Amino acid sequence: MTDGQEHDHDDRDHPVPTDDPEARARALQSLLVEKEKLSTDAVDEVVSIYEEEVGPMNGAEVVARAWSDPDYREWLLEDGTAAIDDLGYTGVQGVDIEVKENSPGTHNVIVCTLCSCYPWPVLGLPPTWYKSPPYRSKIVKRPRRTLREEFDLDLSEDVGIDVWDSSSEIRYMVLPQRPEGTEGMSESELADLVTRDSMIGVERLGGRRAGELA
Repeated sequence: MTDGQEHDHDDRDHPVPTDDPEARARALQSLLVEKEKLSTDAVDEVVSIYEEEVGPMNGAEVVARAWSDPDYREWLLEDGTAAIDDLGYTGVQGVDIEVKENSPGTHNVIVCTLCSCYPWPVLGLPPTWYKSPPYRSKIVKRPRRTLREEFDLDLSEDVGIDVWDSSSEIRYMVLPQRPEGTEGMSESELADLVTRDSMIGVERLGGRRAGELA
């Protein structure tokens, strides 16, 4: 999203924001368990799936393939959903995923200003700070300052910042720049260098060497 772009959420899909969505989720879970509408075993099973089978390791594989295969990279940028699905990653929270590529002059970062829309099939569950009202507000209003003060990412003034606001219809993922000194690495080795935060956009891999990331 660029500054001033309207958010296209359907309000019926999103609850009214609170100051502490994590506490609200815990309270809702407790209520459902108390009324026997939900079991703790079911909750544990879902958490286990997203911790062990669905997570940033999937997105890292997508990034490593794009770094290694120019045709796949082009496809990923043109039709992220199809290219990601080709590697077997899809799902309700990943029906429509757009991928934004970092370059020496552009840095991308993603947010969901109303709630926590996030590309689950490739990044797993969103971190707590991603869902917090301060991040959702500040990264849009003052992206450069927020990246510097909250994430220790100090971008030079000649690097433009594009903020992409996810919605119930479109989720975004960042394609980081390939680090230096990675020529000849296998896709598996490259994937090990990719972090969740670099695919959200609060970390930057471009200009860094592989030895700094290992």
